[in-house]
Amino acid sequence: MTSALEGIRVIDFTVWFQGPVSAQYLADFGAEVIKVENPKGGDQGRGVRSMKSLAIGDWNQYFLVINRNKKSIAIDLKTAEGQEILYRMVEKSDVFLSNLSPALLAKMNLSYDKLSAINPRLVYATNTGYGRFGDVAKPSFDMTVQALTGAMSRLGEPGQPPIYMGMGSGDAYGGIMSAMGIAMAIYQRNKTGKGQCLDASLYGAQLYLAAPYLQSYLAGNKGSALQHSRKTVENPLWNLYPTAGKWVYVCEDNSDERFAAFCKALGSDALASDARFNSAQARAENNVALIAAIDAITFQQADSELLAALAANDIVHSPVNSYADVVKDEQAWQNNYFMKAYCEEVKREVDVRGLPVTLSKTPGEVNTLGPQLGQDTELLMMDLLDYEWEEIEAFKAKGAIP
Repeated sequence: MTSALEGIRVIDFTVWFQGPVSAQYLADFGAEVIKVENPKGGDQGRGVRSMKSLAIGDWNQYFLVINRNKKSIAIDLKTAEGQEILYRMVEKSDVFLSNLSPALLAKMNLSYDKLSAINPRLVYATNTGYGRFGDVAKPSFDMTVQALTGAMSRLGEPGQPPIYMGMGSGDAYGGIMSAMGIAMAIYQRNKTGKGQCLDASLYGAQLYLAAPYLQSYLAGNKGSALQHSRKTVENPLWNLYPTAGKWVYVCEDNSDERFAAFCKALGSDALASDARFNSAQARAENNVALIAAIDAITFQQADSELLAALAANDIVHSPVNSYADVVKDEQAWQNNYFMKAYCEEVKREVDVRGLPVTLSKTPGEVNTLGPQLGQDTELLMMDLLDYEWEEIEAFKAKGAIP
């Protein structure tokens, strides 16, 4: 079966998360992604054995999943011979992707001007921390940039510390933006014959992720920047409620018809007939009392009981699942949001996060997990770059490749 990005070759000169996951999205849909690494250790992600002091098991999930479907070539770019090898790769590739700073790339003779002169059709993509313009050049991490965007400041209860969304959400979203930018640049290149330089920064991605609240603030609603308590939301029918087990989120408009259905689901005639809550305006004005009354009812119920009652009355809702719940969700497995893949490191099939996009005729695949450092070096040198074995031996002797 033909893949969506079959025939596209990507030089993946990235480390850690945002850059590698951008290349991973492309590899999942058929691009030939060649990860270029330093022979002495490679991508720092190879050394991750825990995340935030949380053990990740007997295989390196951090590196192997975000570098799946890729090849690896080990090149010492501090040598002239190593740079010669990379330049030949550039001649034969469609995309150069890096999340190193533009200043460092220029120092390594890998600037856009340098590489586009070698291959004018090249799409040159960077994943910077804060964008290519301006004076900010400090290190960037998912949590520090998330703090900078203002998104953390409005999460959590008023008066309590801001909440970090976690999950590497900015890195993952930034990777998606980067992959989308690369796809657009390739489309344009195929029409004009000319490549271009693009950047998808961690800062830009997280500012975009902050919508619609950030847009509301830009439009003049200063309250959208504040922390809001679930105990004081204006529409109590669009809120989070406790049960004896899980929390449950309800999402309904504040109409009389939906309030009646909600009260029926709660089994509370008293709530339905309470004069304080007999209109949308009354419910908004007496929101604190209504939320407290609903809390008192739902807290006494098992989550399964409440969920069944909400479903029976067509109330839009969802349980607040744990990871233990969601990994057993058949809906996620049937749509390939979770998949199984063979892990060479532990010699068994393992569960991995799957594909966020479903294409009917050119679906993505997870064929292999992350490569061993430099495992494809010799094969790529011969088959892709057309070096003779004697030349490869000479490169080894000079330390350009292991």
